[in-house]
Amino acid sequence: MDRSGLQRVLNWLIDGAKTSGTSADMIAAVCEKLVDAGLPLWRFGIFIRTLHPEIFGRNFIWRQGQKVEMGTVDFDILDTPEFAQSPLRIVFEQGIEVRGRMNDPDSERFPFLDDMRVEGVTDYIAVPMPFLDGSIHATSWVTRRPGGFSDDDIAAIRMIMAPLARVSEIVSLRRTAEMLLDTYVGNRAGARILGGQIRRGHNDTMQAAIWLSDLRGFTALSDRLPAETVVEILNRYFDCQVTAIRGHGGEVLKFMGDGLLAVFPIDEYVGDASHVCARTLEAAREARASVDALAHPVGDVVERFRFGVALHVGNILYGNIGGGNRLDFTCIGPAVNLAARLEKIAGRLGRTVVVSEGFAKVCGHDWRNLGDFPIAGFSKAQRVYGLAEETPVVMA
Repeated sequence: MDRSGLQRVLNWLIDGAKTSGTSADMIAAVCEKLVDAGLPLWRFGIFIRTLHPEIFGRNFIWRQGQKVEMGTVDFDILDTPEFAQSPLRIVFEQGIEVRGRMNDPDSERFPFLDDMRVEGVTDYIAVPMPFLDGSIHATSWVTRRPGGFSDDDIAAIRMIMAPLARVSEIVSLRRTAEMLLDTYVGNRAGARILGGQIRRGHNDTMQAAIWLSDLRGFTALSDRLPAETVVEILNRYFDCQVTAIRGHGGEVLKFMGDGLLAVFPIDEYVGDASHVCARTLEAAREARASVDALAHPVGDVVERFRFGVALHVGNILYGNIGGGNRLDFTCIGPAVNLAARLEKIAGRLGRTVVVSEGFAKVCGHDWRNLGDFPIAGFSKAQRVYGLAEETPVVMA
């Protein structure tokens, strides 16, 4: 192992790995620099646990002569036999190194290493990578050199861990911030917040199709069912909509009790208004079918559900609104107000989907004129349209 070469790698990491771009680029660069310094590295893995409601962690795998492979694993992995018998489980849970020399019978307790033997691996070591917040992440180092890693090699790996952990933590924190913002405010809003739009008054005008929906009979449902059951129902109900909305290019901005506000931005990257409104309508139909199929057993009763959604298209003010240091990234404007009023009309008419006259004109479809309705706050009555194939349902 070339000590001066190792020191150059350490200095590069301490300086922030500035010449690398993406996480994959950084990992490839550090592995190649270590190989150039004499470390007989054939395969390297880095495993980062994440703060995400669905994803347990991300992994990056480097092999000599190949591009870095990236992947994610969900929480189900914790219940698998593969994880139970993995060296990484010991690293995550106990924060200690785990070594598996292929000529050591003790390594046979890890079935994962059987695959490594087939590939000619001679030595494997999993090393904990602690972050400053106390969380334990992991790396794995693999060689095919006869005799495995030397004592100098292991010492070099241990020396590299502290600066590698600091760079990885910085990258991971930004990634976590992005994921949390995506989770709580949506990806478009999250990107703007990370981009510096964090002060009250940072607002933009945006043209969009607007979606505003709620669950029919939610108040009565909440009154007769335990709160835990209501939350479970709401989560399943929102799943029916969020999947459809995101699948057709929309972004969920806000959950309000049983209500949901979403926008489908219209710009040169996604298509014109007619294209976006057509996708919005398709999302509404998909959500309607999912809610219709939703059944939730409560005791001897199977609960079924209906919802209503109003669609409109117009300009909205999109950005930071709030008081003091408590802000919300949301959208406001007459177009949003009209969508909210239309959603109430949908309930009165027993309709699942209603749209404004503006939406109906932009989105060519077989619409049924449901009449003109006075809208609070608007100077003249608004014409409302519904789907011709939809049969109104009178709520009891």
